Amino acid sequence: MTRSVTEEEHARIAEAIRKAEANTAGEIYCVVAHASDSYFFSAGLIVVASSLLASLGVAYLLEVWWLDVRTPFFVAAQILASAAALALIYAFPGLRSRLAPRRWQFMRAHDNARKQFLARNVHRTTARTGVLIFVSLAERYAEVVADSGINEKVPQEDWDRVVAELIEEARHGRVAGGFISAVGQVGRMLAQHFPAQAGDVNELEDHLVEI
Repeated sequence: MTRSVTEEEHARIAEAIRKAEANTAGEIYCVVAHASDSYFFSAGLIVVASSLLASLGVAYLLEVWWLDVRTPFFVAAQILASAAALALIYAFPGLRSRLAPRRWQFMRAHDNARKQFLARNVHRTTARTGVLIFVSLAERYAEVVADSGINEKVPQEDWDRVVAELIEEARHGRVAGGFISAVGQVGRMLAQHFPAQAGDVNELEDHLVEI
């Protein structure tokens, strides 16, 4: 798997997290996913359905042209066409995300963000002040998932601005820069509502996770 972020960029992101958390009692965790689903089954359903619809068109043309094709041969041709299409999307994973509906991709990426929020224990900070910054590259999707203690004080439009800039940076291949900027913005929001307190403990690791 090709790395989307270099080792040097990982170090810069980790430093940005440490700097942001120095001024707040909140915790920031970053995850970048290369993809949130293989999309084989959703893309496979589309190509098989398309193949069957195309076969109906072929059957109609054969009828119009008075060409007689025995049913076993016609069914075999349908099966071979579907198998060839499935083999194609299996061999070229990039085709799957192009075929899968955008709404489905966003749903899968959103579900992945929520799973990462729980799997990385961002929801288990003492004051419920954990924030996950999540990007899924294949879907061009980003999300900020904040724990309940933060969402009570930070309006959704503030998160939306962070997400919009993060998506724009990732779209132009500046994944690390997008994370660093997002971490800085989230850190300032947290510092405003949850300033650092004496005896604060760092509860989450300060680095970017690639999955």
